[in-house]
Amino acid sequence: MNLNHDGEPVVSVDDVTRTFGDVVALDHVSLDVGPGELVGLLGPNGAGKSTLLSLVSGLRRPDAGTVRLLGQDPTDPAARATLGMTPQETGLPATLRVAEVVDFVAGHYPDPVPTPELLEQFGIAELARRQTGSLSGGQKRRLAVALAMTGRPRVVLLDEPTTGLDVAGRTALWDTIRACHQAGVTILLTSHYLEEIQALAERVVVIDHGRVLADDSLPAILERVGASRVSYAGPGGVREEHVVSDSDEFVRDLVRSGAEFTGLEIRHASLEEAFTALTGGAAENADLTTEGVER
Repeated sequence: MNLNHDGEPVVSVDDVTRTFGDVVALDHVSLDVGPGELVGLLGPNGAGKSTLLSLVSGLRRPDAGTVRLLGQDPTDPAARATLGMTPQETGLPATLRVAEVVDFVAGHYPDPVPTPELLEQFGIAELARRQTGSLSGGQKRRLAVALAMTGRPRVVLLDEPTTGLDVAGRTALWDTIRACHQAGVTILLTSHYLEEIQALAERVVVIDHGRVLADDSLPAILERVGASRVSYAGPGGVREEHVVSDSDEFVRDLVRSGAEFTGLEIRHASLEEAFTALTGGAAENADLTTEGVER
């Protein structure tokens, strides 16, 4: 699927299966990402999101099916020349300074972003002379995402990009990711932060048990669920909330019942509610959250 973008897919996954022993991590998954798209992969732990990114980055090969990055086999180093990636965990050399790490990574690219400019862009310029071993978890995460952008990539894979960031740090990083996207970079990201997908992605791919359950624009995903949350204050001011498929009919029935209520509010289902509906309740045990904590 390629929403509102022209051109050949920059990422193409065709009928891919990947297993680890008896565990089926990806089960006949197909996915195309067009140039300039920002696609959010949403799913619980073990859904197959990280495995999918590992195949696109060439770190692993599929058991069946094909994966193409910019039309090439991603296991070929030449195909990864314009790829940037931030894995869930990044090992940084503890004794090197932040600027030294960026300089080292930049040396692998023909036209890297100048180190001072990159550090400023990601709000970590003041850390340039700090050893990476002394950084907080959130600071390390910002550096890890910055490293993915060092070589001016055409495609960026971000696996849980804001894990460990506080609210301010996460919001700042969102702004930087948006700026990269607006500059034409194709971005594929996974996240447990539901509001992150909702804030960034123009397209959402819901994955669970190694299968794609939904692939559409964010508004279409919410519309597909079709649920609304109706809340109001009943007798005694006690607040009541209901998730219903037809809010108009629910309100009509409420009025006809003669029940007293005030402060009626109706809103569309959140992405969390959409995810829960699409996965048959899997979100209850999915370790999905709406808050991040600086470490």
